[in-house]
Amino acid sequence: PIWVDPIYELSNPAADAAFNLIGTGILTIAVLAYFVRQRDRYQKRSDDLLHNILPDEVATRLKDGSTMIADDTPSASVLFADVVGFTPMSARMSPAELVGLLNEVFTTFDGLVADLRLEKIKTVGDEYMAAAGVPRGRPDHAHAIADLALRMRDHLQANPIQGHHLSLRIGINSGPVTAGIIGTHKFSYDLWGDTVNTASRMESEGVPGSIQVSPATYELIKDAYVCEPRGYIPVKGKSRMMTYLLISSR
Repeated sequence: PIWVDPIYELSNPAADAAFNLIGTGILTIAVLAYFVRQRDRYQKRSDDLLHNILPDEVATRLKDGSTMIADDTPSASVLFADVVGFTPMSARMSPAELVGLLNEVFTTFDGLVADLRLEKIKTVGDEYMAAAGVPRGRPDHAHAIADLALRMRDHLQANPIQGHHLSLRIGINSGPVTAGIIGTHKFSYDLWGDTVNTASRMESEGVPGSIQVSPATYELIKDAYVCEPRGYIPVKGKSRMMTYLLISSR
């Protein structure tokens, strides 16, 4: 018989198996590394979002598995501020102009809050709420919130926002508060108690362009800040209350 030499030499099956095994292993490791990086990236994005919504300490407790967060703080200061005449002004603005104006105002306030190491609590419409002494206690909470109020007032007095000269009505009160998380999906960090209610009344019954403080706050800041007595005003749910207008630091 006539033998014809083969065109191809058959490879060693054992060598091919080893090569395929190595290649598969490398590919598997690469895929796993990719998914680990993606997981870490999305986890960081999720953590950053959580810390943007909640105070750092509260976000950490949630991540550690806490299902119920409610803390009593014996002494804190609460500030409410709203834009004077905003409702009639907003009626003349387009939705984009309205949102753009509030975004610029509140972004500025957020920066002031961060600089003073305070906590932004929430915004409702054109109202801004912040606090000092939560979730971390601090002995100078009243002084810190007074500094915030003065900076907010002075910034809007000196800087028109999108061509609008805005002024604020600001109210401050100090005392015990309860702080915690409400909700399970769109949760938020909030404050409750008579101290919060009175701070809100200091704002709603305040003087446009001024900072009204309660007697409790006045007693804490009177040595470091110039305050003028406004007199007695009606406060919902209470008898008439003596109030003061915060003018400046001494």
